[in-house]
Amino acid sequence: MSSTATVKETATAVGTPAQVKTMKAARIHGFGKPDVFKVEDAAVPGLQPGEVRIKILATGINRLEHYIRNGEFLTEEQITFPRILGADAAGVIDAVADDVTGFEIGERVIPLTGYPTDPAEYDVRPFVNAASFQVRGVHSDGTYAQYINVPAQWVVRDTTGLTPAEAATLPMVLVMAASAVKNIGQVKEGDTVLIQAGASGTGSMSIQVAKALGARVLSTVRSAAKAGFVESVGADRVIVTGTEDFVQVAKDETGGQGVDVVIDGVGGGVFTRGLDALRTGGVIVPYGFSAGPEATINLIQLFFAQKQIRGAFAGGKEDLEWGLEQVKQGRVRALLQQTFPLSQVTEAHHLVAASKMQGNLALLPWE
Repeated sequence: MSSTATVKETATAVGTPAQVKTMKAARIHGFGKPDVFKVEDAAVPGLQPGEVRIKILATGINRLEHYIRNGEFLTEEQITFPRILGADAAGVIDAVADDVTGFEIGERVIPLTGYPTDPAEYDVRPFVNAASFQVRGVHSDGTYAQYINVPAQWVVRDTTGLTPAEAATLPMVLVMAASAVKNIGQVKEGDTVLIQAGASGTGSMSIQVAKALGARVLSTVRSAAKAGFVESVGADRVIVTGTEDFVQVAKDETGGQGVDVVIDGVGGGVFTRGLDALRTGGVIVPYGFSAGPEATINLIQLFFAQKQIRGAFAGGKEDLEWGLEQVKQGRVRALLQQTFPLSQVTEAHHLVAASKMQGNLALLPWE
């Protein structure tokens, strides 16, 4: 049984936190198209022991929320409505439980997007092995709102110097890219990496992470209009899939051997052909399925050529801290395309649904 914690709070622009009972939030009451969102009043949850309350200054939008909203990621039995979506946020400490130390009211912070909620499992790695692992906005209410409560264990100080909107675009894509490229793909200096959908949020971040690790990066885009953006984030060779065969380019660029690692957030037939682009002993890391969750695999490629499939889903606090350090050192940058007030969440999701993003979008819950 949970108990409500006593809290230490300070005044904000909308009154004293102890007096704030409701907040604006964008919720869905069922699956549907982008117009399913309703911006409405929601209760501000009470702090539990070990938690901090964050006043959200900006929240990032990820394709994951598109999948959830559209009914592609969860069934109705796996989600409780109404649900506040959103995993990413940047904000300030608004209140802390009495048993929390080390954070100051008003301090800029970034919370981790997913983590174990049972303190007994805080040391479990990878996080997904913890029975209590949750992704905010999936298993519980998320960040398309003005406030969020988070265990202090999973909050990182924001010392990047970025604007809240820029910082809010980082957590999920940065953690996913660090996990997929650095930890699971084990990309190292001198490797050649193929990153699919380089103009997407995680794709563009994966390019930057791979370059920070010293790799040579090939990256695909669906149209020439996105090629310049992908070059600007560091891709050494951009492949426009409407006019070029990415498998052939991968072979040509590696003397016929194939790339060391493929980072794939597309799935479907693109994942299948990604195996063809790998060298003997190469690794493909799937983390998304924008082209579909099913793929046909030729098993001969796996055991004769010893190619490996290593799935990626979520990283840990150490990945976020590593990524933010890369930001501070100028090796990685936030790729904010556009901001929207919370009231325009539907318009923002139309862009996501149409795959018209080059980088990331953010919501501003106080506008």
